[in-house]
Amino acid sequence: MLGKGRSRVLAVQSADPVLSVIGPFALALAVETALVVDLASDGPRSLAEIAAEGPRLEELAPGRSGVAVIPGGPIDLETAEEYIHRLSENWPAVVIRPVDSWTGPTVPFRPLLPGRLAPRESSAAVWQPVGSLSRPPGPGPVLPRLKRRTVESLLSDRVPPVSRWIRAWKPVWGLPWG
Repeated sequence: MLGKGRSRVLAVQSADPVLSVIGPFALALAVETALVVDLASDGPRSLAEIAAEGPRLEELAPGRSGVAVIPGGPIDLETAEEYIHRLSENWPAVVIRPVDSWTGPTVPFRPLLPGRLAPRESSAAVWQPVGSLSRPPGPGPVLPRLKRRTVESLLSDRVPPVSRWIRAWKPVWGLPWG
């Protein structure tokens, strides 16, 4: 999937407000070491500040395994893409929680609803079953059931135990996303 010395940058985007928060962190947790750039949030030492002040040595490459998070802050997309590219040179995996105007490879993360609510769109996505299992209308992995404990951990900024659901995200890194 992620070869040594090869960096990947993927965004995860969902119209569902819960999936849009948990998806990027699940994709990052599926690999040993990753950086999440959350372009949808502000916070201390944001990407905007890194662009204005220059990156610190510890921000340019991981100092340990696990997931690190940098909020986007108020930054224009062109500058964000430049610094994400710079950071991705030394981080083995970079996950973007995008804004609508993100132009890089993006993984659609869609709820797989049953019956009349079932999605009709047939493009590739990561599918999250909600309710009874139904077939996805397009290609892409169908994740196992999402446990409440995992959702609560991710929404509370706590790292959940690595579960079957998080491991199911790992193959997403090897798929072609436009």
